[in-house]
Amino acid sequence: MDGWLWWIAGAFVLAIVEMISLDLVFIMLAGGAVAGGLTAAGGGPVWLQIIVACVVAVLLLAVLRPWLLQNLRQRTDLVETNAAAQVGRLAIVLAEVTETGGRVKLSGEVWSARLPDDGVPDSSDRIPEGVEVRVVAIDGATAVVTPASSPSSPTTDDGGRLV
Repeated sequence: MDGWLWWIAGAFVLAIVEMISLDLVFIMLAGGAVAGGLTAAGGGPVWLQIIVACVVAVLLLAVLRPWLLQNLRQRTDLVETNAAAQVGRLAIVLAEVTETGGRVKLSGEVWSARLPDDGVPDSSDRIPEGVEVRVVAIDGATAVVTPASSPSSPTTDDGGRLV
């Protein structure tokens, strides 16, 4: 098989890996492989093919990738997922919440919960069972909550997220 076909096959494999990772890194490496393949098709020696592939890949990574990422981020809103999406949601206290522990029902799931650390040791702050709370942070697998103020509560959607 000719040398340029190896380069194109490598670019194809890198493009498939990019489809899985979506980092815009492997597609830049694929661009370098295509440049190496073009050099091979033009009759360049192997050392020149490798240098061209590396230089083009580095240029694509250093110049084109940051520009593409910046434009992509400007076009689409960042959608929080997983635990980060729980911040701002409302929950119901299932077991009294203190600075050291408790349980809340959040988005249909039972979470361990605690109050924010106010810096005062052995603080007597407690939220009793049945009270509505708002998640202010996620610390590992624990929801950090504060009481939700009823009269001035912000509007939320069906999932408890702030609108």
